[in-house]
Amino acid sequence: MTFINRPLWIKTSRQILFISLIVLIAGFASNKLRSDKIPFAEDWSAKSNLVTSSGENLEISIAEATNLFNKAEAVFIDARSGAEYDTGHIKGAKSLPYKEVDWKFVDAMTGVPEESAIITYCDGETCELSMELAVFLRNTGYKNVRVLSNGWTVWQQNGLPVETGAR
Repeated sequence: MTFINRPLWIKTSRQILFISLIVLIAGFASNKLRSDKIPFAEDWSAKSNLVTSSGENLEISIAEATNLFNKAEAVFIDARSGAEYDTGHIKGAKSLPYKEVDWKFVDAMTGVPEESAIITYCDGETCELSMELAVFLRNTGYKNVRVLSNGWTVWQQNGLPVETGAR
Protein backbone atom coordinates (compact mmCIF):
# COMPACT_ATOMS: atom_id res chain seq x y z
CA MET A 1 0.00 0.00 0.00
CA THR A 2 1.39 3.33 -1.07
CA PHE A 3 0.61 6.62 0.58
CA ILE A 4 0.38 9.67 -1.60
CA ASN A 5 1.94 12.71 -0.01
CA ARG A 6 -0.49 15.54 -0.66
CA PRO A 7 0.99 18.97 -1.17
CA LEU A 8 1.17 21.10 1.96
CA TRP A 9 -1.00 23.88 0.49
CA ILE A 10 -4.00 21.52 0.16
CA LYS A 11 -3.75 20.51 3.81
CA THR A 12 -3.35 24.15 4.90
CA SER A 13 -6.31 25.26 2.77
CA ARG A 14 -8.56 22.64 4.33
CA GLN A 15 -7.49 23.68 7.82
CA ILE A 16 -8.22 27.34 7.07
CA LEU A 17 -11.62 26.42 5.65
CA PHE A 18 -12.43 24.28 8.68
CA ILE A 19 -11.38 26.98 11.18
CA SER A 20 -13.33 29.65 9.23
CA LEU A 21 -16.43 27.46 9.30
CA ILE A 22 -16.15 26.96 13.07
CA VAL A 23 -15.72 30.73 13.63
CA LEU A 24 -18.70 31.49 11.39
CA ILE A 25 -20.94 29.01 13.20
CA ALA A 26 -19.80 30.35 16.60
CA GLY A 27 -20.50 33.93 15.50
CA PHE A 28 -24.02 33.13 14.28
CA ALA A 29 -24.75 31.16 17.44
CA SER A 30 -23.54 33.88 19.80
CA ASN A 31 -25.51 36.54 17.91
CA LYS A 32 -28.62 34.37 18.19
CA LEU A 33 -28.18 34.25 21.97
CA ARG A 34 -27.58 38.00 22.41
CA SER A 35 -30.40 40.21 23.68
CA ASP A 36 -29.13 43.08 21.49
CA LYS A 37 -28.59 41.20 18.26
CA ILE A 38 -26.28 42.66 15.62
CA PRO A 39 -28.13 43.01 12.30
CA PHE A 40 -26.65 41.10 9.38
CA ALA A 41 -27.87 43.71 6.89
CA GLU A 42 -28.08 47.45 7.39
CA ASP A 43 -29.80 50.24 5.48
CA TRP A 44 -26.96 52.45 4.23
CA SER A 45 -29.07 54.52 1.84
CA ALA A 46 -28.90 58.30 1.91
CA LYS A 47 -32.50 58.38 3.16
CA SER A 48 -31.60 56.29 6.21
CA ASN A 49 -29.13 58.99 7.26
CA LEU A 50 -32.02 61.42 7.64
CA VAL A 51 -33.20 59.63 10.76
CA THR A 52 -31.61 60.70 14.05
CA SER A 53 -30.44 58.23 16.68
CA SER A 54 -33.68 58.94 18.59
CA GLY A 55 -35.71 57.89 15.51
CA GLU A 56 -36.78 61.37 14.40
CA ASN A 57 -37.02 61.79 10.63
CA LEU A 58 -35.50 65.11 9.56
CA GLU A 59 -36.57 64.88 5.92
CA ILE A 60 -39.12 67.38 4.64
CA SER A 61 -41.11 66.89 1.46
CA ILE A 62 -40.97 69.38 -1.39
CA ALA A 63 -44.67 70.11 -0.85
CA GLU A 64 -44.15 70.95 2.81
CA ALA A 65 -41.01 73.00 2.06
CA THR A 66 -42.87 74.92 -0.67
CA ASN A 67 -45.72 75.64 1.73
CA LEU A 68 -43.31 77.03 4.35
CA PHE A 69 -41.50 79.04 1.65
CA ASN A 70 -44.74 80.58 0.35
CA LYS A 71 -45.79 81.55 3.89
CA ALA A 72 -42.25 82.86 4.66
CA GLU A 73 -42.23 80.59 7.72
CA ALA A 74 -38.81 78.97 7.22
CA VAL A 75 -35.21 79.95 6.73
CA PHE A 76 -33.58 78.02 3.88
CA ILE A 77 -29.87 77.32 4.25
CA ASP A 78 -27.69 76.14 1.38
CA ALA A 79 -25.01 73.70 2.58
CA ARG A 80 -23.16 73.67 -0.77
CA SER A 81 -19.97 75.58 -1.49
CA GLY A 82 -20.07 79.34 -1.91
CA ALA A 83 -19.32 79.01 -5.62
CA GLU A 84 -22.30 76.67 -6.12
CA TYR A 85 -24.51 79.03 -4.13
CA ASP A 86 -23.41 81.96 -6.29
CA THR A 87 -24.38 80.17 -9.52
CA GLY A 88 -27.89 79.53 -8.23
CA HIS A 89 -29.84 78.91 -5.03
CA ILE A 90 -33.34 78.94 -3.55
CA LYS A 91 -34.58 82.52 -3.47
CA GLY A 92 -33.70 84.14 -0.17
CA ALA A 93 -31.62 81.20 1.06
CA LYS A 94 -28.62 81.83 3.27
CA SER A 95 -25.27 80.35 2.37
CA LEU A 96 -23.59 78.24 5.04
CA PRO A 97 -21.26 75.76 3.35
CA TYR A 98 -20.94 72.79 5.68
CA LYS A 99 -17.23 72.46 4.98
CA GLU A 100 -16.76 76.04 6.23
CA VAL A 101 -19.31 75.98 9.05
CA ASP A 102 -16.75 76.52 11.81
CA TRP A 103 -15.83 80.03 10.68
CA LYS A 104 -19.01 81.10 8.84
CA PHE A 105 -21.64 79.95 11.34
CA VAL A 106 -21.91 83.17 13.36
CA ASP A 107 -22.23 85.44 10.30
CA ALA A 108 -24.74 83.18 8.54
CA MET A 109 -26.98 82.62 11.57
CA THR A 110 -26.97 86.16 12.98
CA GLY A 111 -30.59 87.25 13.35
CA VAL A 112 -32.02 83.72 13.04
CA PRO A 113 -33.86 82.89 16.28
CA GLU A 114 -33.31 79.38 17.67
CA GLU A 115 -37.03 78.57 17.39
CA SER A 116 -37.08 79.30 13.63
CA ALA A 117 -38.04 76.61 11.17
CA ILE A 118 -34.87 75.89 9.20
CA ILE A 119 -34.56 73.85 6.03
CA THR A 120 -31.10 72.82 4.90
CA TYR A 121 -30.40 71.59 1.40
CA CYS A 122 -27.61 70.63 -0.97
CA ASP A 123 -27.71 68.86 -4.33
CA GLY A 124 -27.62 65.26 -5.44
CA GLU A 125 -29.31 62.07 -4.26
CA THR A 126 -26.36 61.13 -2.08
CA CYS A 127 -25.34 64.58 -0.86
CA GLU A 128 -24.98 64.43 2.91
CA LEU A 129 -23.87 68.03 3.48
CA SER A 130 -27.41 69.17 4.30
CA MET A 131 -27.88 66.37 6.84
CA GLU A 132 -24.53 67.09 8.47
CA LEU A 133 -25.39 70.79 8.60
CA ALA A 134 -28.81 70.01 10.10
CA VAL A 135 -27.22 67.91 12.84
CA PHE A 136 -24.68 70.66 13.51
CA LEU A 137 -27.45 73.29 13.78
CA ARG A 138 -29.48 71.06 16.11
CA ASN A 139 -26.43 70.61 18.32
CA THR A 140 -26.03 74.40 18.56
CA GLY A 141 -29.60 74.91 19.76
CA TYR A 142 -31.73 75.08 16.61
CA LYS A 143 -34.24 72.28 17.20
CA ASN A 144 -36.68 72.86 14.31
CA VAL A 145 -34.28 71.88 11.52
CA ARG A 146 -35.32 69.77 8.54
CA VAL A 147 -33.54 68.52 5.42
CA LEU A 148 -34.78 68.84 1.85
CA SER A 149 -33.17 65.85 0.12
CA ASN A 150 -31.62 66.62 -3.25
CA GLY A 151 -32.97 70.09 -2.52
CA TRP A 152 -31.49 72.21 -5.27
CA THR A 153 -32.44 69.81 -8.08
CA VAL A 154 -35.92 69.12 -6.69
CA TRP A 155 -36.57 72.84 -6.18
CA GLN A 156 -35.65 73.63 -9.79
CA GLN A 157 -37.62 70.66 -11.18
CA ASN A 158 -40.71 72.07 -9.50
CA GLY A 159 -40.19 75.50 -11.06
CA LEU A 160 -39.89 77.24 -7.69
CA PRO A 161 -38.23 80.65 -7.21
CA VAL A 162 -34.45 80.73 -7.54
CA GLU A 163 -31.84 83.45 -7.75
CA THR A 164 -28.16 83.83 -8.51
CA GLY A 165 -25.53 86.10 -7.12
CA ALA A 166 -22.96 86.52 -4.45
CA ARG A 167 -23.58 85.99 -0.80
